[in-house]
Amino acid sequence: MEYAAFLRSHIEELVPLSDGDFQTLLLYFKPVEIRKKEYIIKVSQWVHAEYLVVSGCLASSVYGSEGREYIMQFAQEKWWVSDYPSLAEQKTAEMNVQALEDSFVLELTAENRTELCERVPVMHTFFERKTFGGYVGSQKRVLSLLRDSAKD
Repeated sequence: MEYAAFLRSHIEELVPLSDGDFQTLLLYFKPVEIRKKEYIIKVSQWVHAEYLVVSGCLASSVYGSEGREYIMQFAQEKWWVSDYPSLAEQKTAEMNVQALEDSFVLELTAENRTELCERVPVMHTFFERKTFGGYVGSQKRVLSLLRDSAKD
């Protein structure tokens, strides 16, 4: 479990963990290796999990009506990725999430996340802070797209 130290460090950047809470937390994450060009989420597939990137790089993307691909996010080490609207609304994916290189992620299902937060309450705070930070980043990106030139 060489990813355990990575996971603990990642979480403790935002919240403290006791050794007991960390051992409990480990039970909820599933390690997954993804080969370059492999999808972890495809359009129309049921979205059941989110992924923490331990190594590698993934991209979430959608296709416009004209068939052009639009990259929504690049997810590198320490980034979380999923089709979050579909995960939250418990519906099928509207975007793809694909490995751009061989990658290693930790999968956390929606069911496991709920149970984890019940068993290790400090994880509520962790996810709240991560979600807020992601929302801020998303708004900054939208604002940049609206007001900055392509060159900028």
